[in-house]
Amino acid sequence: MNALIRAALLTGTIATFTGTTTSAVWSQSKPPSLFKVVTEKDEIIIGLNAQELQALGGSDKNAGAVARALADKKTLTVWQYSVRKSPSGDLQVTPLHQVGLLANQSLRVEPYSSPLPVLPHD
Repeated sequence: MNALIRAALLTGTIATFTGTTTSAVWSQSKPPSLFKVVTEKDEIIIGLNAQELQALGGSDKNAGAVARALADKKTLTVWQYSVRKSPSGDLQVTPLHQVGLLANQSLRVEPYSSPLPVLPHD
């Protein structure tokens, strides 16, 4: 009976550890969510990772949370993304540089999707 209980506890511990590790790896390997920010003069593509979105009070592809955070804070520092060629010649969406968004110049924020691979930022 003791061996059966030990085996059940060991199996449960391994399953819990595996699930925790898998979800941690998944959240780190998930590409950033992309958003198009339309301003008075132009539009830019920005990327936010899961931790940044959560800090803004949103989740994956939640443009409303990004817009609310921008309106509340008046400014946000985010990564601008652009399409570039990888060393192998394939196109990919990569972080370009950090930019500051101003609430009074931003007209709208909308989710943006790309068929190209999206690289994470720092």
